[in-house]
Amino acid sequence: MPVGNHQPHGETVQGGPLKRELGERHIRLMALGACIGVGLFLGSAKAIEMAGPAIMLSYIIGGLAILVIMRALGEMAVHNPVAGSFSRYAQDYLGPLAGFLTGWNYWFLWLVTCVAEITAVAVYMGVWFPDVPRWIWALAALISMGSINLIAVKAFGEFEFWFALIKIVTIIAMVLGGIGIIAFGFGNDGVALGISNLWAHGGFLPNGMQGVLMSLQMVMFAYLGVEMIGLTAGEAKNPQKTIPSAIGSVFWRILLFYVGALFVILSIYPWNEIGTQGSPFVMTFERLGIKTAAGIINFVVITAALSSCNGGIFSTGRMLYSLAQNGQAPANFGTTSKNGVPRQALLLSIAVLLLGVVLNYMAPEKVFVWVTAIATFGAIWTWLMILLAQLQFRKSLSPQQAADLKYRMWLYPYSSFAALGFLLMVVGLMAYFEETRIALFVGPGFLILLTVLYYMFRLHPTTLKMSNSKR
Repeated sequence: MPVGNHQPHGETVQGGPLKRELGERHIRLMALGACIGVGLFLGSAKAIEMAGPAIMLSYIIGGLAILVIMRALGEMAVHNPVAGSFSRYAQDYLGPLAGFLTGWNYWFLWLVTCVAEITAVAVYMGVWFPDVPRWIWALAALISMGSINLIAVKAFGEFEFWFALIKIVTIIAMVLGGIGIIAFGFGNDGVALGISNLWAHGGFLPNGMQGVLMSLQMVMFAYLGVEMIGLTAGEAKNPQKTIPSAIGSVFWRILLFYVGALFVILSIYPWNEIGTQGSPFVMTFERLGIKTAAGIINFVVITAALSSCNGGIFSTGRMLYSLAQNGQAPANFGTTSKNGVPRQALLLSIAVLLLGVVLNYMAPEKVFVWVTAIATFGAIWTWLMILLAQLQFRKSLSPQQAADLKYRMWLYPYSSFAALGFLLMVVGLMAYFEETRIALFVGPGFLILLTVLYYMFRLHPTTLKMSNSKR
């Protein structure tokens, strides 16, 4: 996320002279809730169809790759904790064009992700109101989350804090309750269900390793946003302590929120009976006959999607603001309202997101797969830039400097190359499957357009403003 070369007094989080009112409790809960979004609640249903119970293996494989990527980001952030994080590192170690592409790609990535979130809200609301067209709920979600972002940063922070808390508490309660059902028969007339469903319906790998590979695109979408933990940690007052702690906790979040939750769901509910209508979380509780709990869970997943959409709108507005501050977007997007909100940048992002409402009107059954594929490509580009920047960062160090690093990549450079290879394999899988192939037209097409604009308008970081008089 490109930013200006100055850091205004009092600025504690990434960006320019914004009026920041996010306390420690806000940031901590936002970071914890970053990896609990629509990818887990809705995307997991489609991924389970592809891989069966082996979806847990997919999440572990993808999670290990994310750990390496986060470690690479942490290595650079501990050594040089600057605002802008991965986009700034791309600019510093790979060149100005790489930084420009990464910043704008991340803006686009979050726009597409928000489309996925409002689509998920529409799907979940359809459980309660099946006769209402999806696009109406998508529009309502966009208007409500856009309004919260336009009021003030504090309103955004409070909303995120409580909605992230709802997600976290619900998943922990579900995992603990599910273990009680599996082991002791709680809620099932005292009859322990056991875990035989993990292999009783075609085996643990019902669709073979092909199913595991097919699911990786959906799985990696679920991890989208985890790098924001590194982004926040990269600007901490004590990066040597905060960054390793934040990155180390990613692995346990993966185990609890993804693998733990899916273990419970797949043990209680036969994988081949989990459909794509709504969330597997809702269907799990309906299977147990707890109708009120199903309604509560449906509410929780709606709040999860709204929360992710809220955070996505915040990220896109902030990204565009930072790009403008760095001379890589029209200058008027680098201004704020009296409440310290980058209103112009937010309004543009919200206007672009209206296309997501149109997609929900035109192709309601396909929009989720399309946007998750495109968002996954955007995330993969970001992760590739992190790994490539880290490799160049290491090359720029002397042997003594490398030995003195306080936080280092495991098994460098082999782990970095292994993660790069994994990401390229996911891109190849996206090309192989027809449903996700659209991402390889939209994603690279957007990067080519950005490159043309970069050279056409000479959008180098040293260019501080673009004249508004010409617009």
